[in-house]
Amino acid sequence: MTSRQFTPAALRAILREAAGLEEGTPADGALDVSFQDLGLESLALLETGGRIEREYGITLDDGALLEAATPRELLDLVNAHLAATAA
Repeated sequence: MTSRQFTPAALRAILREAAGLEEGTPADGALDVSFQDLGLESLALLETGGRIEREYGITLDDGALLEAATPRELLDLVNAHLAATAA
């Protein structure tokens, strides 16, 4: 069974919808800019996590979600969950 991938493009789309991140921000190209530097607070990240859970059919631990400090760390977290559910 092939696991579904959570891509940077998918993350950007969800961040725009869930957290109000505007186009042209550093998140459009840089995966290692901290969410704090992007101006995203924990509530925005929890909303982002909720959207990811609904769209990808996974459950993310709120603590682990909030520990993801950058878009790359969030991508890794989600992809690890997707791989685990595909196994």
